[in-house]
Amino acid sequence: MSPGWPDDPDTVEEAIADPEAFADKTIGQVADHYSSAIGQLSRKPAVIGHSFGGLLAEIVAGRGLAAVSVAIDAAPFRGIPQLPLSSLRAASPALRNPANRHRAVPLTYEQFRYSFANAVDEDQARRLFDTFAVPAPGAPLWQAAAANFNPRTEDKVDTRNPDRGPMLIVSGEKDHTVPPTLSRAAYARQQKNPGVTEFTEIPGRGHALTIDDGWQEVADTALTFIRRFA
Repeated sequence: MSPGWPDDPDTVEEAIADPEAFADKTIGQVADHYSSAIGQLSRKPAVIGHSFGGLLAEIVAGRGLAAVSVAIDAAPFRGIPQLPLSSLRAASPALRNPANRHRAVPLTYEQFRYSFANAVDEDQARRLFDTFAVPAPGAPLWQAAAANFNPRTEDKVDTRNPDRGPMLIVSGEKDHTVPPTLSRAAYARQQKNPGVTEFTEIPGRGHALTIDDGWQEVADTALTFIRRFA
C-alpha cells in the first residue's frame, strides 16, 4: 500500500538498521492512518493490499472509503474460524514469544522460504529475501491470533456496509501464510455485502505472489477488476 505504514522507513536498508521503527504498530492504528490519508483525497480511491495490507483494504472498504478494493492473500479477521497449521507455522516466529507483541520481528531465510517463497525456486527465493525481507511488527499477528476471542478486537471488518464498493479477493494456490481456505472464508463473509464480491485463485503461487517474478499476473488481475468499476 502507498503511503506506507506509520513510520515506515523509505528503504530496506533503513528498515533493517532500525527495526524498532515497526514495533507496536497495531491494526487499528494503521487502518486509521490509511483512512486519514484517503480523507484528504477529492474522491474515493481504488484500494489494493496484500497480506495484512489485504486485511487493511477490507477494513477501509468496510468503512465505506474505497471506490473498489482488491484484497490479496489477506490476513483473516474476526469471524473466520479456520486456523490452518501452515498459518500457525508461518506466524510462529512472532507468536512463540509474548514479548514479540511489542517488537519488530525479523525472519530467517528458512522462515521466509516457508512463509513467503515456497512456490519459487531457490535462486529466486534467496533474491526475494535479500531484496524485500525486513522486520515486521508482531502486534498485528497477535491481534489476528486472538481476534475470535476478543469482542473488542481491532481485527474486524464491516462486511455488510452497503457503501463498501466492489471487492475482489485474490488467493495464491500454494500460499502457506494465508492458504486458500482462509481467503475463501473471507469471501464467504464478504458475500453478505450487497455489493459485487468476487474471488479468484491464482494457480501455483505462494505468499510472495505480489513480489516474485510472476507479479505482473497479479497486477493485471487486480487492474482488470478495478477497471470494471472505477
